[in-house]
Amino acid sequence: MRDGVEIKPIRASKIILIGDSTTAVQGGWGPRFCADHVSSFLACVNLARGGRSTYNYRAEGSWDIALHEMRGGAYEATWVLVQFGHNDQPGKPGRSTDLATEFPANLRRYVEEIRAAGAQPVLLTPLTRRQFADGRLVDDLAPWADAVRRVAAEMKVPLVDLHARSRDAVQGMGPVQAMRFAQLPAAPEQVSAAQSGTTIGAAPTPTAPAAAKPASPAVQDNAATEPMGQAKRAFDYTHLGSEGADFFAAIVADELAQAVPQLRRQLIP
Repeated sequence: MRDGVEIKPIRASKIILIGDSTTAVQGGWGPRFCADHVSSFLACVNLARGGRSTYNYRAEGSWDIALHEMRGGAYEATWVLVQFGHNDQPGKPGRSTDLATEFPANLRRYVEEIRAAGAQPVLLTPLTRRQFADGRLVDDLAPWADAVRRVAAEMKVPLVDLHARSRDAVQGMGPVQAMRFAQLPAAPEQVSAAQSGTTIGAAPTPTAPAAAKPASPAVQDNAATEPMGQAKRAFDYTHLGSEGADFFAAIVADELAQAVPQLRRQLIP
């Protein structure tokens, strides 16, 4: 009691973000989510890291840091949002996991350990890439999104189906409009290709020998574009600039409010 006014204890909660570069501080939707879509009574900690999969996020020790974050503090509840898939795909040595066995097993283990730490898990399907062929989105992450959905249903975990929402949104806007979500503008050759309905990767460098140059730039090499560490500021079809981060963070907030009604009052549309 102070000056005749009763001081009521606050009830604060926390969200922890776990995942790869599409969630992380640079190149992901996470920073805009934490900055713009949570109230002051909902702490938001972004522990996502570029280039990580369900395997190497744990193997390197990042998961131990996350577990410590879940257990500490005087929060009423802690929610842990987990989004992986991009780096679990084949072709990424030291990161790739088997889709049929290891990937879902890793997700189940994360869910179990989040619950054991006294926190609440939320699984997210992976954010779509923005590559197109003949006017149609190349939905190369669909099998990983399906695996996440199955684990969420099996373990009764709230699901934020970011893949479905982002896939539909990007397909609806088309290859040219979707380019605005990248960190930097596309090269003229990439814009021209997108206008024909098929996206291409980086153009050949002017210093490359003529004999080594392909007739036209190839599709994006996802393994090279999604390296370990912080995403470099460049144009690609995976990482997000400011506009892309704003757009998809709003989708995550909307889906999370539906999947976890307890958080609805603390989320800002």
